Order: sequence, then C-alpha cells, then structure tokens
Amino acid sequence: MDTTYQKFIEDPASLTHQGALRLGVDPQTFANWRWQMRHQCQSLDDLATYLSLSPSEQEGLKESQTLFRTGVSPYYASLIATTEPGLQDALRLQVIPRSAEMQDPLGMTDPLGEVDHSPVREVVHVYPDRVAFCVAMLCPVYCRYCYRKRRDEETGLHFNRQIIDRGIAYIASQPAIRDVLITGGDPLIAADSAVVDLLQRLRAIPHVEIIRIHTRTPVALPYRITETLAKKIRPYHPVWMNTHFNSHLELTPEARHALGILVDHGIPVGNQSVLLRGVNDSSEKMLALCRGLIRSRVRPYYVFHPHLIAGTAHLRPSLEQGLATMKGLRGKLSGMGIPTYVMDTPSGKVPLHHPHLIGRQGDDLLLEDLHGEIWREKGAYSLPTSPDGG
Repeated sequence: MDTTYQKFIEDPASLTHQGALRLGVDPQTFANWRWQMRHQCQSLDDLATYLSLSPSEQEGLKESQTLFRTGVSPYYASLIATTEPGLQDALRLQVIPRSAEMQDPLGMTDPLGEVDHSPVREVVHVYPDRVAFCVAMLCPVYCRYCYRKRRDEETGLHFNRQIIDRGIAYIASQPAIRDVLITGGDPLIAADSAVVDLLQRLRAIPHVEIIRIHTRTPVALPYRITETLAKKIRPYHPVWMNTHFNSHLELTPEARHALGILVDHGIPVGNQSVLLRGVNDSSEKMLALCRGLIRSRVRPYYVFHPHLIAGTAHLRPSLEQGLATMKGLRGKLSGMGIPTYVMDTPSGKVPLHHPHLIGRQGDDLLLEDLHGEIWREKGAYSLPTSPDGG
C-alpha cells in the first residue's frame, strides 16, 4: 500500500479527508489516483454532488459538450467546494463550462498551427532543437482554455504504441533534437511502467539531452505524484517537470506535498500559467501565486497570454491588462519569482514586456523606473575608452 499521502488520509481537517467524507468513501480510497480518474465528474449530476451550479454553468454543461468535454477530478471538485464562495470563481472558471463558451467569434481550433508543424502524428516540431511529443489524451481536469481541444474527438491516443513508436523513430532520425517535451493530454495519467518505458526509449537516443514532462497532476490530482514514481524517474535525469498552477488557491497542502516529492528527488519543477480573466488577472492575484510557488520550491516560468482557442472569449483579458498585471510584480518579488509573460505564435513564444525603455538622448539611456519616473543612465550608448587611449 502506498503511504505517500497517509498524513492527509489520517487528518480529519485535510482536503483529502473532507472530500472522502462528502462522498461517503474511505479516505484511503479517495487518495487513490486511479479511483479519482474512474470517478471524474463529467456531468451536471456529477458536479451537483459537490456544488450548487449557476444557471450559466448548467446551460454550459448541456451546450458545450459539442465543443469540448467536461472532466473534473473529485479532488479538484472538493477543492472548489471547500473554498470560500467569494473566491471560488478562480477555480470554477477553469474547469466548469459556462454558456459564454458558445459565444466566441474569434475562436479557432488550432491557433498555433500545431497540425501543420507535425511531421509525424503528435510530434510538434517548431524549434530546430526541440519537439513536443503528445503521447496522451486523458487529463485529471479538462481546462476550459485548453488549446488542444481539437484532439477531443480523437481516439487511441493515450500512450498508443504506434504513435509512440513513430514519434521515437522521428526523434531518433533528427540529430538536431536535443530537448523532448512529453505532453498530451497529461502524460502522467498512465502506469508507472508506461512512463518509465518512454523515458528509457528517449534516454537511449544519444542526441536527446533534456527530457521535460508537462503535467497538471500536482494541481488537480496530486495523489499521482508518489515516492515510487519519483524514484523511478530519477535514473533518467536530467528530467525536468513543468506544472500548471493558475491560482494560489490551488497550492493546497496536498499539492505542495506532491511538489516537494519531485524536488526532493532531484526533479526541477517550473510552472506555466495562463493569464485568465477572473482567475489571475491582477498583480495581487499573480503575486500571491508566484510567492506560493517560490515557497514550494517551484520556479514561475511562463505566463501565457491566452490563445485564440474556441470557446474562451469570456476568459481572455486584454493585452493592456496583462501588461499591467505583470508590471505590478516588479519591485515586489525577487527576479527568480517573476515569470516571463509571453504570447505563443506558430513560430514560437514571443516575450511581452511593459515598455520601460523610453529612448535615447545623445549617449544617455532614458528609462521608466519602477516608480514610474524617468531615469537617465549616462553614457549607456557610448563605447568605453581602451586603457591605452585608443
């Protein structure tokens, strides 16, 4: 029996224990990640076990199934249910469909042109030295802003042997590929043996130096991160993990425990967020998230401006709001805690920054400082004089 989350199973105040109590199951059962996947909330009736749904959510659950599936782990549904009502939207908006999803004139099915950048099925090759390898389709939660909704209609993609074989063969045939990102879906919604087999095969390719795994399990299904899994990953280092917290509310004790397991086994963890209206679209909310990540030994890596994916108009803040949100972090958080704000394009990620650079006067640089005042850096554009006067 796995005892990774035993302290939460035995603690009556824990989210694990409270979630189990709500469903009338044993906490040991509730903390089993396979049980969580089998009991994923996919319908109005499923979610009504945990939450009182608004008319917009009820309508969204009925209408949006043609756009994208619904799926919420019992753990994440319990997190929403136990969060203060005034704060719940930061969680509900991410995973519960709303009627607004059907109103998005700009929405696209493949905004990054991934299909066009896939030389073989499910291997996305945009940058010369790295690929995204989509080995899975299942997820612990189905994020409403997911930019791979197009794959919702596909079958046989969860660690499908033929897809993995073709992907491995392609990566092995391209010596320029140094970095492989294993993604999906969520690649950790598979048996330990399947994950290890994939790592073994990638590590056997001489030119593959870095392996990265993208997963939202620490956020939405922390029980998947076990001591056993981390020990099995460790022999294949360097392996990096990127996860996907969007709100500080998601950094529960269980989630922080999962992150600690990864870091303690030498797996560096970064976080990629998406800027979402009503979730993290203010400096205060983003600051709380970044501080919580740093305390959990996780590096805030990227904040993505949301893609133009179908059904997300109600979640997309303006670029002006995004720039203001990120600008507000400067001076309040150490540099290692400030993620890079980016817009993803078919050619790759493009950094977005508040324009602190004002211009040039002679050899002097004019900047807007962190107080909004002009700073003159004298001689910034002049060439230094060599010691011999030349």
